[in-house]
This record gives sequence, structure tokens and C-alpha cells, in this order.
Amino acid sequence: MGWNSWDCLGLDANEAQVKAVADYMAAHLKQFGWQYVVIDAGWFHPKQLTTAKSHTVDPPQNLDGFGRLIPDTGKYPSSVNGVGFKALADYVHRKGLKFGIHIMRGIPWNAVANKTPIKGTSYFAPDVANLQDVCNWSPIMKGVDMAKPGAQAYYNSVFELYAEWGVDFVKVDDMPLPAHAAEIEGVHQAILNSKAPIVFSLSSNVTPLNQKNYLAQAAHMWRISNDFWDNWKWLKLQFDICRQWDSPRPPGRWPDADMLPIGKLRKTGGDAWIASQLGSTMDKVTDEYSRFTDPEKYTLMTLWCMFKSPLMLGGYLPENDAITVKLITNDEVIAVDQQSVNNHEVRNRDGIVIWTADQPGKQAKYVAIFNLNDGRSEKVSVTWNEIGVAGKLKVRDLWAKKNLGKFDETFTAKIEPHGCVLVKIGG
Repeated sequence: MGWNSWDCLGLDANEAQVKAVADYMAAHLKQFGWQYVVIDAGWFHPKQLTTAKSHTVDPPQNLDGFGRLIPDTGKYPSSVNGVGFKALADYVHRKGLKFGIHIMRGIPWNAVANKTPIKGTSYFAPDVANLQDVCNWSPIMKGVDMAKPGAQAYYNSVFELYAEWGVDFVKVDDMPLPAHAAEIEGVHQAILNSKAPIVFSLSSNVTPLNQKNYLAQAAHMWRISNDFWDNWKWLKLQFDICRQWDSPRPPGRWPDADMLPIGKLRKTGGDAWIASQLGSTMDKVTDEYSRFTDPEKYTLMTLWCMFKSPLMLGGYLPENDAITVKLITNDEVIAVDQQSVNNHEVRNRDGIVIWTADQPGKQAKYVAIFNLNDGRSEKVSVTWNEIGVAGKLKVRDLWAKKNLGKFDETFTAKIEPHGCVLVKIGG
């Protein structure tokens, strides 16, 4: 549970903003379990490289003497004199929170061009690079050929640096399987070698279902969809994706439904792709609150919690609106994400989707009823037989934190379009 800078700040995040988010999280959200403060792409670029220019080929980026990316001192003044993110990570840690960063798979293009040495070896960046292996949507790195001598040492040196900084979470992008399995293994081993308790998050794109067992060994969390934004078409699609991934997973391993685009988004503007996907232009998607309706926001949070996805907030926390605060500070709903077991879909018919889960140690079921239909409310009944309970049972509305009474064999609720109800039955 935490925050990621991409949805609200893109490439433009800076130290003052990250500290403001950490301050807000510590003061208002830590008590509910929110703890990770993650800087997404762009921390090594100068501020002139804005989100709108995020697809620039061979952009300027800051390196140390061993070809490792380091923070831009214009954006992150505390990183001067080789401090890197140590000072900012310390600031976050003093708040009782954890600190994370985003990186792209590979070795920086300018490390290869400048033939920088790989720390602790006689090799240089060009010796381990695969110049034909470049991300097609963010061509800032060259792939690392893990079969070449020095390749593992390069990744080891990167995560050695992150351990020195005090990084707790690393999101590694451009890692869809199976194309880059060797680099996933390389990062996995580098984290182990660093001996730092770093959460390994894999992004992005759709991960093939047949890789689920491998992923549970290689990473702590992995993306299951393309980039998710504040538009109903994506939220509706996510129900199908989550259903495919609702099988049991080992403890401490999570399929990731992506960040939660609620609150203040795109403060400094999106890129052309984001704008086009929202059916708009860059100027019209800048510095606005989430485009989801209120019922859709409840549906978003409820699905993520019933699916047990990692919860990474995308909005700029100091500018949270009232609905966002309500969504992210409900301890009873958060408990579903953090503690429930046996989560799965039990009905998907005529635009009505129902998920259930168990409350550990209690004879209670969590039940989420979703209405994916456009333009009409639906009266939906759930029978005890359908969800595996019996008797006259207490029903509690978790979003309203209100007991609804006792029901015998059936619970019925009226669900507005794109909306949901989340209840606990029994217990």
C-alpha cells in the first residue's frame, strides 16, 4: 500500500512534491496501512524533459562514474555531492514510511556511448549491452545480455547503490514475459546479493497467464494489464483480467492491477498517448481530478480490494478531494485487501459480477456485487447457497460502516449503474 508519482506528476516529480506527499501520508494515511512513497520514471532526467517529451530517443540523463543512473540535482537538490537518494530516503524513513523508485530494464544509452566501466570488473557498458534490444515506447536504455561476462555484475552494482541509498521498493519497467526472463532473473539475483529488503515490482504490459508460477518465484508483484487510467472502458475490462488471475498465489506474491487513478491527476500534464486514450488532448487532461464518477470510484476500490491487488495511489495526495479521502481511509474495506482469503468471482452474468472472499478466523464472507451495465440500476439478489453460507446471518455494509440487519437465505441490494455494494455476511 502506498503512492506512485506517475499518474499525477509524470516525469516532472521533484523533491518538494515527494516530501509533501510523504508528509501527508504520515499525517493522514499511515494509520490505515499506507506506507510506500515511490518516485516513478524521470528522476534522472533534467526538468526540461517533461512528460510530454517522455518518448524522446537518447534523452539527457544523469549517471555516476559506473554508468548507474543518479537523481537530477535540479529536481532533487539533496542528491548533490554523490548523496543520491540517501537523504530523501532518510526523510521518508523518519516519517515511519518506506521509499521506492522506478527504473527501466537495461543499461543507460549514455553509459554505453561513454563506455563507462562496470564496478568491480574489467568490463565496460558496451560489453554487456544488446544494442538491438530497446524498449519501443521509452528508448532510454539498452538491453543487458545476461549471457555476457559482466552483465550480472552490472545489475549487482545498481542494487548495491540502491541498498546504500536505503531504497525499499523498486519497480522495474519494460519486463513483459517471456522476452526478458533473463533480466528478471538478473534483477532478482542482484536484490538477493544486495541483502536489502527490497520489494521487486515488475511492470508493465499484460503478463501471460502461463508465467504465473515463474513470476511468484521471481518477483513480489507483477502487472497484469496495460497502463490503467480513469476511464470506464478500462475498469470494465479489468474485471475480465482479474477473473483470469484470481487463482491462489503464494504468500507475499501479488498480481498487480496497476495504480489507482483517483484524486488529483496529471498536475503537470499527460503525454499524447494518455490524452488520446482519454479521448481528449493534452491541455484538457492537465491538472484535473479523476474522470471516474463517484460510483465508478467505489467500484475501482472494491474490485482492487476483493482481488487483493497492491494498492498504489496515483493522485497528488496533498490535493485530495473529499471522495478520495473517504475511499482510502475506510479500515473495514482496506482489511478486505490486506487480510481476506479465498478471493474469487462467483457470478458474471448480464452485466452483474459478484466476488466473494473469506474473513480469516471468522465464519464470515465478504461479498461484492457490481453492476457493469450502462444507464440502469439493477436489483440483485445473492443466495446463501451461491456463496456457501447458511442460516439467519448479520449483514454489514462495509462502505457505510453500517449494520443492515439479519437476513435469511438471501440478501438483495439495488446497485446503480457502474456502482457496487460491499458487505460482510455473518461473523
